[in-house]
Amino acid sequence: MPGHRDYLPHGVIPAVLLPFNEDLSIDEGSYRAHLRDVGSVEGVSAITVNAHASEVASCTFDEQRRVLDITQDEIGKRVPIVNGIYAEGSLEAARIARMAQEGGASALLVFPSGIFAFGQRPEMAIEHFRRIAGASDLPLIIFQYPLSGGQGYPLPTLSKILDAVPTVRAIKDWSANPQLHERQIRALQSRTPPVSVLTTHSAWLMSSLVLGCNGLLSGSGSVIADLQAQLWRAVQAHDLATAQRLNDRIWPTVEVFYTEPWVDMHNRMKEALVLLGKLPRAVVRPPLVKLPAAEIARIRQALVAAGLLSEGGRAKKVA
Repeated sequence: MPGHRDYLPHGVIPAVLLPFNEDLSIDEGSYRAHLRDVGSVEGVSAITVNAHASEVASCTFDEQRRVLDITQDEIGKRVPIVNGIYAEGSLEAARIARMAQEGGASALLVFPSGIFAFGQRPEMAIEHFRRIAGASDLPLIIFQYPLSGGQGYPLPTLSKILDAVPTVRAIKDWSANPQLHERQIRALQSRTPPVSVLTTHSAWLMSSLVLGCNGLLSGSGSVIADLQAQLWRAVQAHDLATAQRLNDRIWPTVEVFYTEPWVDMHNRMKEALVLLGKLPRAVVRPPLVKLPAAEIARIRQALVAAGLLSEGGRAKKVA
């Protein structure tokens, strides 16, 4: 099934959540509604599935294929789909890449192998991406983790990957280091052809975007895609006043989504969508567990402060 084969990763790319039933099976009806909701936002350039936001670590290969199939059926004719490649080994990563291309994906978001947490050589990273590129000719997006954890790629390694694997066309930058973030933007986007830097620094999104990123790829786009798209347009238009106003609205959600423990960020986003009336329940798969009532109350207050929810509990349209 063909995807949007001319798509190059750029712009506003929300990573959607994956709703579950109480028995932990995929809630396909709620997932379809979530896709329609996020995919209809003006300014969204693509949708990401089978990534952190959709709890990919808890999904089997067959479930990942089903998620992509549902996404393709629901919004694939209108919106390009970025499919995550989450695997420890390169052979499994290549298998997922082949499945994603056959399923109509338009680009692939490649997570680093957990093996790299024990240390890496550039040749290992290059081989990982070569295996994936050998299974699919879709544009690849490198998920750049913080260097401190061992899974991030130093800039010289990034350059070697790009030289060896020309289908890499973007990075999703989670370096968590503003100076390195800017250095990567300048180095990668000045290449020929340019390699886009898509920020995932959602905890400091405006600061990141003004450095010149070519887009953003964010799990919080599952909740605030409208605000992110408006912020992106304001930054592109050099409209600082509007960008600051939008950032002020986004800030309360940042304070509740991106806090310790970080592993619960998408758990919190599910609770936000329940509060907004967009999901029937906020079930997560173990080892994640239900959030305490006090934390859900803080999420509710953040949505009110962001102008997304009335004090009476009614969702409000983003203006």
